[in-house]
Amino acid sequence: MPDTRQKLLIVEDDMGLQRQLRWAYDGYQLFIAGDREEALEILRAEAPPVVTLDLGLPPDPDGISEGMAALTQILAEAPGTKVIVATGQGDRASARRAIAEGAWDFYQKPLDIDSLGHIVSRAFHVHALEQENRRLAETAPEDARVLGRMITAAPEMLKVARMIERVASASVTVMLLGASGTGKELLARGLHERSDRAAGPFVAINCAAIPETLLESELFGHEKGAFTGAVKATPGKIEQAQGGTLFLDEVGDIPLALQVKLLRFLQERTIERIGGRKPIMIDSRIVCATHQNLEEMIAQGRFREDLYYRLAEIIVRIPRLAERTGDAVLIARHFASRYARDLNPQVKGLAGDAIAAIDAWHWPGNVRELENRVKRAVILAEGKMVSAADLDLDVPSDGEGALVNLRAAREAADQKAIRRAIARAEGNISGAARILGVSRPTLYDLMKTYNLQN
Repeated sequence: MPDTRQKLLIVEDDMGLQRQLRWAYDGYQLFIAGDREEALEILRAEAPPVVTLDLGLPPDPDGISEGMAALTQILAEAPGTKVIVATGQGDRASARRAIAEGAWDFYQKPLDIDSLGHIVSRAFHVHALEQENRRLAETAPEDARVLGRMITAAPEMLKVARMIERVASASVTVMLLGASGTGKELLARGLHERSDRAAGPFVAINCAAIPETLLESELFGHEKGAFTGAVKATPGKIEQAQGGTLFLDEVGDIPLALQVKLLRFLQERTIERIGGRKPIMIDSRIVCATHQNLEEMIAQGRFREDLYYRLAEIIVRIPRLAERTGDAVLIARHFASRYARDLNPQVKGLAGDAIAAIDAWHWPGNVRELENRVKRAVILAEGKMVSAADLDLDVPSDGEGALVNLRAAREAADQKAIRRAIARAEGNISGAARILGVSRPTLYDLMKTYNLQN
């Protein structure tokens, strides 16, 4: 039967210390080397995740030249290996040099078994975390895509995606409501691609980004000579969306005077270009989005109620990133992998403290803020893993935001664990149950109790 214990390589030329370490680490699958050449042979054959390395190896047992050479070669051949170097008592200079050249940690002689055991255990944990990080960075984004583009495994967003899939084939206008940076245009594109108009154009216009004086021309187009500078007839965005989908982003920013003209188009499905007299029939699907409260705007007289009901035949509310359990880390891994390839190839993923900080942050800027932070961190990162410091985020303390009521605290912890497990299992309930250590029926019962059905 194969040995499934974790592999640990000990590079030590002192026979007495070898015996002591064998006894101390009988829980691991041990490999012991007495010099650099033997260590490299074992490294190539067994690929141990963690190595403890005495810097004083023959033929330089009183110096560190041979040990440092071994460290360099180990990291060159297996960059993910966690190398823990041994130094003489008080020899901080050698430890600092080894850490600067890639060693993961150090311990001092004479040997303290308990202290070294803790360092070794932590090294295996971090190595496993980084391995999982790399696996998820390579596979999860593709596996976790919904509607072709949106990366998510959160039950909250999977509900949104399923709703959009259900209405995609219906001939109705759809309004996407959500804060800036929550992915409204991605969802609109997904709706278009799932509709029977997928072969037609997808035309998007951000109504907030265009000056009020130009917005009418952008939407409806103009004829030659309609105004100063109109040197040729130009179709507008509505006309360009013929046979496809028109996405009106930030529709709440359309001025009242133009709302009347847009309402007429929605009612009659015809437009006239500025300066034109000939009606043009339009066959396009309308999807709109806004981060504003249109009902409040209607009450204030800033948005037409009749236009609202024309645009909002189906309303889809998009949760903020902080409300999408597990998505921040999943999306951050995708961005880290993407930007590392182009901007800083030495970066291999997110460190453990970065993952904890990302998971705890409230993300007021949603996915847009997350992308900006990760891109900047990848560019500035000096190590192989992006840290919380690179992201300019604080690592949360365990007691932060603790609930006083025990029942509420327990329920909140249950819900958080369930949501994270479902996100990590990419929506697979059986996988989530295995992560949580419960049966699938038990998990279904808990999801029903906490209204977490996906």
